[in-house]
Amino acid sequence: MHGFSYQHGSLHCEQVDLKELAATHGTPLYVYSGGTIIDHFKRLDAALGGVPHEIAYAVKANSNLSVLRLLVAQGAGFDIVSGGELFRVLKAGGDPAHCTFAGVGKTRGEIAYALDQGIYSFNVESEEELRALNQVAGEMGLVAPAAVRVNPNVDAKTHHYISTGKSGNKFGVDFEAIPDLYARAARDLPNIRLRGLQMHIGSQLTSVAPFIEAVDKVAPLVRQLKHAHDLEFWSIGGGIGIVYQNALDSGAAGWWQHRRPDELPLTIERYGRELVPRLAELGLKILLEPGRYLVGNAGVLVTRCLYEKKGVAKTFKIVDAGMNDLIRPALYQGYHEIVPLAQPATAARVVVDVVGPICESGDFFCQDRALPDFQPGECVALMSAGAYGFAMASNYNSRPLAAEVLVEGATATLVRQRQTLDDLIAGEL
Repeated sequence: MHGFSYQHGSLHCEQVDLKELAATHGTPLYVYSGGTIIDHFKRLDAALGGVPHEIAYAVKANSNLSVLRLLVAQGAGFDIVSGGELFRVLKAGGDPAHCTFAGVGKTRGEIAYALDQGIYSFNVESEEELRALNQVAGEMGLVAPAAVRVNPNVDAKTHHYISTGKSGNKFGVDFEAIPDLYARAARDLPNIRLRGLQMHIGSQLTSVAPFIEAVDKVAPLVRQLKHAHDLEFWSIGGGIGIVYQNALDSGAAGWWQHRRPDELPLTIERYGRELVPRLAELGLKILLEPGRYLVGNAGVLVTRCLYEKKGVAKTFKIVDAGMNDLIRPALYQGYHEIVPLAQPATAARVVVDVVGPICESGDFFCQDRALPDFQPGECVALMSAGAYGFAMASNYNSRPLAAEVLVEGATATLVRQRQTLDDLIAGEL
């Protein structure tokens, strides 16, 4: 489910016309459906109903304060990867006692800040980090709750930039080394409390098979550690994929025809049906760290066509959004459906490249794709842009960051103002 559909010939987010939002707030413009975020959270919560659990939203996917507040109201926990993300969660009303701190390069300042706030657990990525955590906690007169991230060496078969569970990735500790590391920590590190075990095998997984493989492989280790160290939780990570192609039902226009075989949707119901029986028998609290699943299809990037350039080899549609606004296509060949705000009257299409204004050849949103023939002055929406869209945006080419709008039913709220040119140089001397 997501909140975007054509109504009376115009693309809407829930009950709000995107053309009106573009006219009011300008473009490029991120628009989020609050109802979609809440619906996805509730569906995931229900799918895990057979086991004690907590859904810890991965803040890196979309860290807007209003998005975080929506999830606070639903009772979410939070998976953070920096001191800045913890700060955002606190400003949004989140409870630090429901935050887990992941990431391979935590600084001592970030560790001290998180300890002072009383987070639930540090997800530790190496023995060196565990010893640093013990030292900082000792200096503060505290005991740090921790879970080591195990690398199960499972191939998630996703893009190599977002694969995290293989032995060649920078994340986690080798599977075989975990028992000895826990034993040494319990013996030698008095300011560490081993609270759980954590794993995460990758992002944008569209099959349940890698999840099953990882859970089945790590579950015996969890039983062993639970008995030896009285663990209370197992974090199984996130990674639940979303559908990027065919993300919008085009209705009568019928110009989305086929979905790639590798993007058959993984339903959250099947995910729960396969994993809950495997997890329930462990008698532990299960933590889940979804990001993209909750917000990915809840957002779009609205951009206006500036020019059409026809050459011998290509036709280019040049839009006012660039790779600084949405870097996924340039960074790891991310696919986004591109749809006009005005519903096409026919199924006619033209083959074009949709490109931005950035001075890089990699600044494109699609190449050689058949799309409705939208014209200069008209707006299109890049679908499924709610995750790793604005969160990865930059000021490259000295371009101000886009505005963000959150829609809840018939109400649209500006939740981030568009940067001004003065904002671009704020803090520079």
